[in-house]
Amino acid sequence: MTQTADIAAPRLGLTQIPLARGFVTVAASTIVLVILCLIFAPSAVSYGGLAGSLPFAAVIAIVGLGQMLVVQQGGFDLSLAGGVSLSVVMVTHYPSGDNAQLLPAVMIAFSLAIAAGLANGFLVGVMRLNAIVATIGMNALLYGVVFAVSGGVPRTTTPLLAQIAGGKTLGIPHAVFFALAILALVTFVMKKTAAGRRFEVIGANPLAAHAAGLRVRLYQAMAYVCAQLHYCVAGIMIAGITREPTAFQGDALLLPSVAVVVLAGTSLLGGRGFPVTTVIAAFFLNLLSQFALSVGVPFSAQTIIQALALVFGIGVYSIQWRRQNTIKEKSKMEVTDNA
Repeated sequence: MTQTADIAAPRLGLTQIPLARGFVTVAASTIVLVILCLIFAPSAVSYGGLAGSLPFAAVIAIVGLGQMLVVQQGGFDLSLAGGVSLSVVMVTHYPSGDNAQLLPAVMIAFSLAIAAGLANGFLVGVMRLNAIVATIGMNALLYGVVFAVSGGVPRTTTPLLAQIAGGKTLGIPHAVFFALAILALVTFVMKKTAAGRRFEVIGANPLAAHAAGLRVRLYQAMAYVCAQLHYCVAGIMIAGITREPTAFQGDALLLPSVAVVVLAGTSLLGGRGFPVTTVIAAFFLNLLSQFALSVGVPFSAQTIIQALALVFGIGVYSIQWRRQNTIKEKSKMEVTDNA
């Protein structure tokens, strides 16, 4: 009787729940990393160290959430670097230090982001072009606009933007509040609205969603628009955090954006996304970089560290944890049949 009851109501372990599996993996890795920092690199988790690194972790979280939306639809957005850099250039070069011109510059940056997202969405979602090829071409076009506006020369940010994006409230950097606000918005839309649930269904099985009458191409195209809006916000944050940002600020964010999405457990083939876990993964990846710098790893090795984190995420979620559980359940069924 006990065995039969176990079969009728199997207990769900954490590894059987996609959200719990990704969350536990990233949370446990972060806790272990914090302990290692406390032992070998206390400066990385000191107030001063966190105050300096959390704004950049928030930026990674924002671009990671944008990349997550595209990956959920089975694509990649390699125009992230150009999108971030263009917004940085627009909010620094257009105002030229004049606070009164900051709002028009921000509006122009968002308009260009929407245009780039619509172009990506049309090429990938409607014309069915390869996402990597289409977004690489868009990235080159965006960098063309960047050079046309800036000439490759950096410019000092406006005092107002430095106060908004680079300031602190209660000792917490404003960039963290922006990241948490975007996280709350993305989580609510994806998990609590009908459009968000349709979005995940389309990413998991586009053919079945099309057969059910869902507008698959529209949702896939809009993923790129929403992603570009995330990149635009990230670029504005960078322009406020960094006193004199360069025209190539987005280059260093492409690999981390993919790494945090993979670490969070979002399938590269599309499907369900995990916004909260993605943000935690961004903090983990940023703290990992700070730890490496504190123990003497050169800054030039940061890309290698991020690549290893990406490989780690792919390896962890490629393991078929359910296989052992299935074998155990079959064994229980055989025992019950024999009884």
